[in-house]
Amino acid sequence: MSLMPDSAVRRAALEIEAHVADEGWDQPARLFALVSTATLLAREPALAAQLGVESDDAGYTPVEQDVAGSDGEIEELLDRIEWPDAVAGCAVVVERLMLPPEAEDSLPDDPAEAVSAAANHPDRRDVRLVAAVLRDGEVHSAVRAREPDDAVLLEGPDLVPALVERLRRTLAP
Repeated sequence: MSLMPDSAVRRAALEIEAHVADEGWDQPARLFALVSTATLLAREPALAAQLGVESDDAGYTPVEQDVAGSDGEIEELLDRIEWPDAVAGCAVVVERLMLPPEAEDSLPDDPAEAVSAAANHPDRRDVRLVAAVLRDGEVHSAVRAREPDDAVLLEGPDLVPALVERLRRTLAP
C-alpha cells in the first residue's frame, strides 16, 4: 500500500523507474518526454494495441529521447533543452553518489578532489534518481539505493529539488 496520492505524473515516474531498473545499474542518464497518452493515441491509433492502453487513458506515455553522444553532463544538457508544446512534461533518470550531510561538509573545495573523495567515502551510497515534471507544475520523484538489493523505493514531490528545477526550466514558455 502506498502512502503517496496517486496521480498521472506519479504513475509515469514509477513506470520509468521500473523500466530503467529492469536494465540494471551503471547506466548513463536517460531523458524522457511525457506526452498525453490520449493525444498520442488520437494521432497514432495503431499504437493503442502496441502499448496496451485504452484511447481514453488520462495518463502520460514516456518517450525516451536519444541523448547518446551529447557533450557534457545531463544537467548541462537540460540547461539547453526546450520542449515543443506537444510535450506535456519530461522526466530524467540519473545515477549519483549520495553522502550523509556531515560527510558533504568535509569534502574538498576542488571539484575533482571532491568527486574522488565522495567516490571513496565509506558512507557513500549509489542511488538512482528519477524526476518527472508536467507543464502544469505537477512533480514526482523517486530515489532507490543500489544496496541492499531489495532497497525500498522512496518517492515524493520534493526528493530531488535541483533536478526538478532544471526540468521545469526546460518546459518554460
